[in-house]
Amino acid sequence: MKGDNQSFLGDLPKDFILLGVSDRPWLELPLFVVLLVSYILAMLGNIAIILVSWLDPQLHSPMYIFLGHLSFLDLCYTTTTVPQMLVNMGSSRKTISYGGCTVQYAIFHWLGCTECIVLAAMALDRYVAICEPLRYAIIMHRPLCQQLVAVAWLSGFGNSLVQVVLTVQLPFCGQQVLNNFFCEVPAMIKLSCADTTMNDATLTVLVAFFVLVPLALILLSYGFIAHAVLKIQSSRGRLKAFGTCSSHLVVVSLFYLPAIYMYLQPPSSYSQDQGKFISLFYSIITPTLNPFIYTLRNKNVKGALRRRLSRTWRFCRR
Repeated sequence: MKGDNQSFLGDLPKDFILLGVSDRPWLELPLFVVLLVSYILAMLGNIAIILVSWLDPQLHSPMYIFLGHLSFLDLCYTTTTVPQMLVNMGSSRKTISYGGCTVQYAIFHWLGCTECIVLAAMALDRYVAICEPLRYAIIMHRPLCQQLVAVAWLSGFGNSLVQVVLTVQLPFCGQQVLNNFFCEVPAMIKLSCADTTMNDATLTVLVAFFVLVPLALILLSYGFIAHAVLKIQSSRGRLKAFGTCSSHLVVVSLFYLPAIYMYLQPPSSYSQDQGKFISLFYSIITPTLNPFIYTLRNKNVKGALRRRLSRTWRFCRR
């Protein structure tokens, strides 16, 4: 038995086979095209928001500091997984090395946890802007925003570190086949031939903390916002107040709903076939949609993009 087990203390597996849609070969070509187009759009959209948030003086407020970090997270999120998926779909050998797999799920969980806290910080910003407008500049000062962002990144790293340390110690027996498009901790736990009770419990506790606590703060913030907005006498004022929050609410829904389904159930019992398509949704579809949601529904971002494109066009015509 010891000879078959490949664990942290013994021989490590050389690579893993990522099944993806190998059981549905007719899906590979259309899915490859969708992924490629989505990845290009995600790159262009998120890079555009990062650049305008950094270059346009009118977008140096706390909201756009958080938005810039959210776009950077989405940019890294897609780059961590999509290139590997495209390579595997374009070849008959659908593998990833053990080291590559470990790095992939470590970065993926780091970014995912960080995004949970950044979204909560954005909800706090909207709460202060609507409920405490006269004190907004005093409360949401730049050092506080930088501290919130630092807490988000460090918390995400801590969560990822714990998950990696526990997961690399799992033994994998026989053929290492992951029924997924990329490496994730729940899929790794499912693949292990050891008792994974500790891993299941740790993952559930950490995800419950890093997903449910930020989500509770977001819902609490929007509860106070809704209460404040309903006190506004004019319907135009109410619509304007709700309009400033609508983009963030859509992004929160797209991010949290699949994450809750994926991670707030025991990894040993979730359906891998359903799970891999939900993973595909929040790893590529959500990061692709986010910049367009903020661009289409935010006048300041649209104005900044127009100004930047106009300056670029004038510069090119010289």
